[in-house]
Amino acid sequence: MGVFKAAAVQMRSGTSPERNAADMERLVREAAHRGATYIQTPEMTGALVRDKEAGAAAFTTEDKDIVVSTAGKLAKELGIYLHVGSTAIRRADGKLANRAFLFAPDGASIASYDKIHMFDVDLDNGESWRESTAYEPGTEAVVTAIGGTKLGFAICYDLRFPQLFRAEALAGAEVLSVPAAFTRQTGEAHWHVLLRSRAIENGAYVIAAAQGGVHEDGRETYGHSLIVDPWGRVVAEAAHDEPGVIVAEIDPAQSSAARRKIPNLKNARDFTVNAGEGEAPRLRGAAS
Repeated sequence: MGVFKAAAVQMRSGTSPERNAADMERLVREAAHRGATYIQTPEMTGALVRDKEAGAAAFTTEDKDIVVSTAGKLAKELGIYLHVGSTAIRRADGKLANRAFLFAPDGASIASYDKIHMFDVDLDNGESWRESTAYEPGTEAVVTAIGGTKLGFAICYDLRFPQLFRAEALAGAEVLSVPAAFTRQTGEAHWHVLLRSRAIENGAYVIAAAQGGVHEDGRETYGHSLIVDPWGRVVAEAAHDEPGVIVAEIDPAQSSAARRKIPNLKNARDFTVNAGEGEAPRLRGAAS
């Protein structure tokens, strides 16, 4: 693709997949109108439903999912790469996956990724989340091409596991994606610094479309969708939690330039950990 415009779509998804699909369509059309040819939506674009029984009623298989079908049609009509950050998909075995999709300009689904790391945490304000009770974690990192640029996949809590991003960068990813639904508490503390760190560590663009605001199911998300360049500079931000679109120019040559200046992907060395007892595993260095 060479230099291209990318957009991150910020949403406030509710409990109705149909309403959320309509909101997604409106914001994606706005992003395309502003010249974006790669457009990313946030985690759980299709529905944010905390109640398990309600979720069971709202979520369906990939072939019946309204967000999936809407996204494919939009990508073809607008001639864009459309990345659904994730939506809940019922697998053939009946379990749920937190799954991302990438649609090509011809409307075909060319890649998918199931969130690997489950958000199982207890926060200071009493918030408690057990994503693993609802979703089956993925087991495979994914890197795919959008034009001549390689894109690496991640979803939300994956952001806290730098080894995933390093593996994707070593596989050639120049753009790393982090669609998310960060809580307000964790977002205020860590969102910006983690996204900038992943960009700096890997000499890659990071694009992070976010959920924002108070949702129908009662949760509150941080918003502040970001696009960060390979030197760690924020080049676009939604400095709020309202639905909207941010757009920035992506120049893959800037990834190559950053990696020439700080060649830590090449300089990493294997090492062992001496923990004082027994034989430690050999690890791949990640100096930055």
